[in-house]
Amino acid sequence: MGTPRFTPEFKEEAVRQITERG
Repeated sequence: MGTPRFTPEFKEEAVRQITERG
């Protein structure tokens, strides 16, 4: 593992922002 870029946490946050935007 190099740099934690696309981690499960990051994905959840992104999905949350997209869901908030609707």
